Amino acid sequence: MKTICYLADGSSPHTIKWCDYFKEKEYNIHVLSLNGGEIEGVTVHNFDAKVIEQRNKGILKKVGRIKFIKEMRKIIDDINPDLLHAQYASSYGFLGTLLKSHPYAISVWGTDIYEFPNNGPIQKQIIKHNFRKADYIFTNSRAMAREVNKYTDKNVDVTFFGVDMEKFKPVEVEKNDNFIIGIIKSLEKRYGIEYLIKAFKLLKDEYPQKKIILKIGGSGQNLNNLVSLVKELGLENDVEFLGRISPNNIAKTFCSFDVTVFPSLREGFGVAAIESQACEVPVIVTNVGGHPESVDNNKTGFIVEPEKPKEIKDKIIKLMNNEELRIHMGKEGRKFVRENYEFNQNFHDIEELYSEILNK
Repeated sequence: MKTICYLADGSSPHTIKWCDYFKEKEYNIHVLSLNGGEIEGVTVHNFDAKVIEQRNKGILKKVGRIKFIKEMRKIIDDINPDLLHAQYASSYGFLGTLLKSHPYAISVWGTDIYEFPNNGPIQKQIIKHNFRKADYIFTNSRAMAREVNKYTDKNVDVTFFGVDMEKFKPVEVEKNDNFIIGIIKSLEKRYGIEYLIKAFKLLKDEYPQKKIILKIGGSGQNLNNLVSLVKELGLENDVEFLGRISPNNIAKTFCSFDVTVFPSLREGFGVAAIESQACEVPVIVTNVGGHPESVDNNKTGFIVEPEKPKEIKDKIIKLMNNEELRIHMGKEGRKFVRENYEFNQNFHDIEELYSEILNK
């Protein structure tokens, strides 16, 4: 039995998906996690690094996590993995270089390449160092692969992050006469939700008699600012903050929307946009990062420029006033996801990469 050791957040849904797939393929899975977590059938080693508390701390505070290296090395020596795989290019990627276990792969997710190296010269050198020490580099969008190649000339394998079509599918939900605009996303500045709220205000002003509701699902550091903006614009009765949506309810929540909008300022890849389309709900996304790869423009949804509330408003109107178009785009969206981002096919491609690596 082959052993894979992930350097990753054991509580992350992304990590859990990787582990669940490969444990079913009879790999022995270990996770070295700075942030705890429990995954059935997987050994998670928790180092309790208080990641949430240190999120906005300086680089030196985060570099302090190297104090765990001695204990991590002991685990690596004990389990002797066939592959060490860091699921994040900055923090976990750096720890992986210090463990000196090979073959060593790094997966790039988004903020680790779009934000981290731009935070200062030290961060840029850390990213270059991490890629230099990696034997393999994975990303989940072509746009991110191009970004990675600003820091290394190594080959970058694009490993799309697929959607479970059995979990994300259209289901019957109780609806009234309201037209529902929705988003499920972390409430962070980089996801541009303020521009969706401003677009919604323009929409309400243009259609004062129409029953239109904006639902915002998710939690994050920008919640208070978004709530204040809603009050400032006089939208308290028309905007609903849903809080964090449990994984089991995400698909059902998407199905309760008529259109989903993702106005991100930065985006590694539009996983949520793919999930929405799998539920036959058309999407509006911004032309940033890997977002354009997550939609077939004008066929399954629309691409708009970032920070442009009027563009968002105009595309919402197009879908709101044409039910036939909305339904057609929804059905085309599910086809698009099945053909390009089906979970098992995407992970099968990753498994083939793993086999190639492990058979060398």
